[in-house]
Amino acid sequence: MSDAEKTRQNILDVAADEIHQHGYKATSLSVILERCAISKGALYYHFSSKIELGYAVFEEIYVPTFLNTWQPALAQKDPIEGLCEFFTAMCNNMNCSEVVCGCPLNNLCEEMANVDEGFRLRILAMQEKLNQLIVDSLSKIEASLRPELELDQVAYFIVSAFHGSTSLSKSSRNKELFQKVTSELCRYIRSLKK
Repeated sequence: MSDAEKTRQNILDVAADEIHQHGYKATSLSVILERCAISKGALYYHFSSKIELGYAVFEEIYVPTFLNTWQPALAQKDPIEGLCEFFTAMCNNMNCSEVVCGCPLNNLCEEMANVDEGFRLRILAMQEKLNQLIVDSLSKIEASLRPELELDQVAYFIVSAFHGSTSLSKSSRNKELFQKVTSELCRYIRSLKK
């Protein structure tokens, strides 16, 4: 990796952390410059504006990380149990800052979907990718699922309930509430089987 590529990656990593901690709007380019120990010119060499930086953080950091966290669960032979294990592990491994700060991707979606069309379209594309991953995974075991299910709707419901639980834990600062909601979500997911 060249020095320019390393600088760009460092900017993305720092910006992702700042956006997670403070939200996109409150994220300061000055703080990013200071944390990266770079000049304004170096930042603008890689990103022409704060919005371009935000899009890059979303597409290059948040989306791949988010989708990759779901992949192992959905790749299991039984994605129903894979999802439940994923949610349970997330509950057990959630640290205090995650309870307080919430999911970085979910936070950015809530903050920017109604503010910026570029973010809204990127969020929609990411949601469709995740939805398709879940549908594809459940389709592999469709013979063992209730016949009346519309897998596309089921996938959106799973994601919505999960995101809702992360929002609840953030607003209440209550890990136990997150655990209860995800436990109920697992009960629903298991009920998809015949």
